[in-house]
Amino acid sequence: MSKNILVTGGAGFIGAHLCDRLIANGHTVTCLDNLFTGSRKNIAHLETNSRFIFVRHDVQQPYVAEVEWIFNLACPASPKHYQHDPVETVQTNVIGMIRMLELAKRNGARILQASTSEVYGDPLCHPQDETYWGNVNPISRRACYDEGKRCAETLCFDYHREYGVDIKVIRIFNTYGPRMAKDDGRVVSNFILQALHGEPITIYGDGSYTRSFQYIDDLIEGMMRMMSIQDFTGPVNIGNPGEFTIRELAELVLELTGSSSEIINLPAVEHEPKRRKADISLCRERLNWEPKIELRIGLEKTIDYFRTVV
Repeated sequence: MSKNILVTGGAGFIGAHLCDRLIANGHTVTCLDNLFTGSRKNIAHLETNSRFIFVRHDVQQPYVAEVEWIFNLACPASPKHYQHDPVETVQTNVIGMIRMLELAKRNGARILQASTSEVYGDPLCHPQDETYWGNVNPISRRACYDEGKRCAETLCFDYHREYGVDIKVIRIFNTYGPRMAKDDGRVVSNFILQALHGEPITIYGDGSYTRSFQYIDDLIEGMMRMMSIQDFTGPVNIGNPGEFTIRELAELVLELTGSSSEIINLPAVEHEPKRRKADISLCRERLNWEPKIELRIGLEKTIDYFRTVV
């Protein structure tokens, strides 16, 4: 059944792919974005669709609409961007979350909060499952994002307990794919662009830190399943449990691009998590979901995209 759906941060990398999926499924979508990190280019192909509306708006400001589902994705997600204005990042996470929860409460709407694996901080357990409370430094440069997202989760569950708001909380692990911003400073886009330009591949630290890399289509499928299921709030991890070192990623990018770039090591970034791997046991059990796209295949698709924009 067609629904009226609001997607905050809908012009961003993940948001634009989500809007595509929702429109393809026959829904009417309002995309809310202040374009701080999002881009109209990501949704340009949708703007002639009668079931798609773009509204330039800051999620921190009140917004009134009649909607049945809300996907709250509004927040800069790369360290380069969320550390640019850390106070703004905290406000987007906290005030923006309150605005959307209030909207959900007034409408009796279901709301999905796009949280993050960063709530686990630099984890002391491996892999990370949803019962782990995390190891986060509340006064680090990353805290504006980490703690902001943790507070947003708190607000979701308090609104659920106090007001009965129908919430969904997902924790997204590293996601990549076409329409990633070229300047977001994330490791996948950095490596691909450096390789395509013949520049040195820069690794911060010795390259032994690990991450789980998830292709965008897998994430969108997980989000749709989470939003559609009844009687399950989460939080739930959505990520690819494959674990790769940063050096392994760099070497694979070099192989797939055919680049002759060299790999160089720079000083490690302070408070950078050393290991990150998604435990998706709960996601498999409750959503019957697991990723389908292997890293090599996903990188090939992403490299093909970046070849068209460099």
